[in-house]
Amino acid sequence: AGKSHLSNPLHIGMLSFPTIFSSSLIQHELVANYSHLFWVQGSQPDLLPYLLLAHTDVVPASESDGWDAPPFSAKEIDGFIYGRGTIDDKSSVMGILQALEYLLLKGYAPRRGFYISLGHDEEVMGYMGAVNIASVLKQRGVQLLFVLDEGFAVFDGLISGLEGPAALIGTSEKGFATVKLSVSMIPGHSSMPPSETSIGILAAAVKRLEDNPMPRLFGYGPERGTFEHLAHKFSVPVRFIMSNLWLFSPLIGWVLERKPDTNAFVRTTTAVTMFNAGVKENVIASLAEAYVNLRIHPAQSLQEVMDLIQSTVGDQRVKIELIDGSDPLPVSSADEKSFGFQIIKKTVLEIFSTVTVAPGICVGNTDSRHYKDLTSDIYRFIPIWFKPGDTQRFHGINERISIKNYEEIVAFYFSLIQNCDIQKLPEPHSSVHEL
Repeated sequence: AGKSHLSNPLHIGMLSFPTIFSSSLIQHELVANYSHLFWVQGSQPDLLPYLLLAHTDVVPASESDGWDAPPFSAKEIDGFIYGRGTIDDKSSVMGILQALEYLLLKGYAPRRGFYISLGHDEEVMGYMGAVNIASVLKQRGVQLLFVLDEGFAVFDGLISGLEGPAALIGTSEKGFATVKLSVSMIPGHSSMPPSETSIGILAAAVKRLEDNPMPRLFGYGPERGTFEHLAHKFSVPVRFIMSNLWLFSPLIGWVLERKPDTNAFVRTTTAVTMFNAGVKENVIASLAEAYVNLRIHPAQSLQEVMDLIQSTVGDQRVKIELIDGSDPLPVSSADEKSFGFQIIKKTVLEIFSTVTVAPGICVGNTDSRHYKDLTSDIYRFIPIWFKPGDTQRFHGINERISIKNYEEIVAFYFSLIQNCDIQKLPEPHSSVHEL
């Protein structure tokens, strides 16, 4: 992900949110020098707390890349705020704090206590920020009702054939692996080459990985629930197919794998991201290296993926090393009795009355995975609208958010915090009317 760009001065936060930093209900501490942990005390300590997550760091950006406004200017153009981090993830940082500031100004005191964690290195895996915050909470014996982090959003016009917008709440996220492939051999002069060079051997191995993708697994993970929840919003005959996944899962998986953005939901993806070899044009390279990044489907484990890489490469001359990796996270609950999911869903529908809400699987990784020992329910959603063309702005050029959407984000957290104050969910209604 490159270097994190940090902009996290404490005094700016204190000036922007004076009520938060002066309230007797709130404890604030710095963790690992740059990350923030807030504890908002509830009036009923017997209620299990929850955690709102965001991160303050962003990926690099340069005006020379072709931005319409300087990427760290927050310039407003035609009702949009332009700047690196407006989507990922300053909108969550500011939205959470702004909502809490407003609630405190209104004299609000929560019944259910909650934490706010703002990591400073999510873009480089969160090993300093989120890992240390999770460790602090674990040492204090904290158990969480649920965690809400970035991840999915509100998608409008991005899901082919779907009528109306959909808010997807991530109930899991893919695992990942960074794998290094290398071939070593004795160097020599290019005028007397061997039948195979280190570059040729490694290129062939990489080509085998690309020609033989990981198995299609549609229907064996949370993506099945996504389509079941959205089925009624598709037109006929797609609606019929989506409503009968027991029969049509192979067909849907085949259709989804034909496009890169939907293929990511049906399998472990394989991307060769780096290839290095050679020092001079007339010298046979002694070493060739390639790095492969994989995002692991919840129906597979990291070990299963490594075994498949080994068998697909099928060449003892190619050394295979796992540089970093982790298994997919467990799937969080999303049924009628799931407090976190239902509260998030209720809040989404309060702010966006026309959307359909569904669970889903995040193809990227978030800081939330570092909190898996503190709760069994982790959700990934921010109330940002994504319309055609917007996904390219994520980590790209002209990242932006509309002023109206930012107001909706503040309203979302404003309502969510209050909605969490109930002791338990009301009894679910009978589903007979759905037959």
